[in-house]
Amino acid sequence: MPSLPKPLLHVHLVAIGGTGMGALAGLLHARGLRVTGSDRALYPPMSDALERWGIPVVLGFDAKNVSSPRPDLVVIGNAVRADNPEAQAVFDAGIPYRSFPDALYELAMVGRHSVVVAGTHGKTTTTSLLGAVLVATGRDPSVLVGGVALDFDGPFREGAGPHFVVEGDEYDTAFFDKTPKFWHYHPQTLLIGSVEFDHADIYRDLDHVKEAFRTLVHAMPAHGTILAALDDENVCDVLGGAPCKVVGYGVGDGEHGFRAVDLDAGPAGTAFRVVRDEHEVARAVVPLHGRHNVANALGALATAASLGVSVPEAAAALARFRGVRRRQEVRGEAGGVTVIDDFAHHPTAVLETVAAMRTRYPGRRLVAVLEPRSNTSRRALFQHEFADALAGANRVVISIVPREPLYSATGEVTEYLDAARIAADLRSRGVEAAAIDGVPAIVDELAANAEPGDVVLVMSNGEFGGLWTKLLDRLAASRA
Repeated sequence: MPSLPKPLLHVHLVAIGGTGMGALAGLLHARGLRVTGSDRALYPPMSDALERWGIPVVLGFDAKNVSSPRPDLVVIGNAVRADNPEAQAVFDAGIPYRSFPDALYELAMVGRHSVVVAGTHGKTTTTSLLGAVLVATGRDPSVLVGGVALDFDGPFREGAGPHFVVEGDEYDTAFFDKTPKFWHYHPQTLLIGSVEFDHADIYRDLDHVKEAFRTLVHAMPAHGTILAALDDENVCDVLGGAPCKVVGYGVGDGEHGFRAVDLDAGPAGTAFRVVRDEHEVARAVVPLHGRHNVANALGALATAASLGVSVPEAAAALARFRGVRRRQEVRGEAGGVTVIDDFAHHPTAVLETVAAMRTRYPGRRLVAVLEPRSNTSRRALFQHEFADALAGANRVVISIVPREPLYSATGEVTEYLDAARIAADLRSRGVEAAAIDGVPAIVDELAANAEPGDVVLVMSNGEFGGLWTKLLDRLAASRA
């Protein structure tokens, strides 16, 4: 692979609209580089961020985007396929190129203490929490996260401190490098919050996922530290033979390192006691709801402690956390109906988010709306698990999965998630449920059946056609 040119003045990003790619674009732009990009389509929040930063983006891929003018470096995102005209032009012209994780590491992380937050769930929230704690306690870290962290007003922060905190994704790197992204960040401190089967388009099964995490663990330096959610048996399984110190954490009574106990949820968040080795070391409040978010907060606290922050100091900083866009984000209220936007798209995340909304809004009717959109959730792999996850709501609307080809490196997809079957399963349990095709029809159904006091929880890892905005507009208009 060609070495990076010096000086590096112009970087072009192919598929710039992804959360990681967009964050890297913003980071390089903030450093004074000329940054350009291209993508098939853009949607919030990254489209808004790129526009705010003044980074020009061309919609559509074309070889001329990397030829006139010729960039010094092209970063190729993992959504790009081998037949992409810009990627082909880069190879043909011999333009220096990098995958996203390699570019991030070489341009921003080399020489820093790499702190990687990994796991199937909770990475974005935990990374944002850890970054916020380190900022609040004067450590001045650099941070890159796969979402919009409100504490940084964006997906990245560049600091002068020694630590670079990054969200470590297990998805593959690029069409020319099928290794997991998190292998490329060479962590010195590693947090593993959960390990489950996901990304069925690139992983065959749970054991295949575990192999990726085991390799990450085994590559840790002897002087490194792993913070691990040891209540998760899959996390314990991938830690075998770890070459460095392992510090455990978990929620509720247990024997593993840091524990969050005596959880007390209220309108403003969740309070808990922090116990280590059976001794209380702090009391904390995090402005989030759900047992999973307490685990995220505790993982961030334990990681900060491993980096030299006192536990009481870290606990106090948690209370000032401002949150992350699209993680239990209140989009608005109209006609007495509160509309929440969340990124949940795996059954475990859906289950935890529904439970968290029950805690946050006790006594109110909860309407859960799910768009199965990812390459994994649109398959029939979690047919029963999604029904179980949604059963905690009072009413459920699930978007019908289109029968269109899905990318998969693990075999042809022939069985798709059956939304109508999930709805029927839920109705047999006494839960009102409907499978509906298309955002307009979903908005019609939600608006027609909305009652003052309802909480509508919209879950998708995509834009979902702007459903939350359309629903709020409809509710406001119908009650005007």
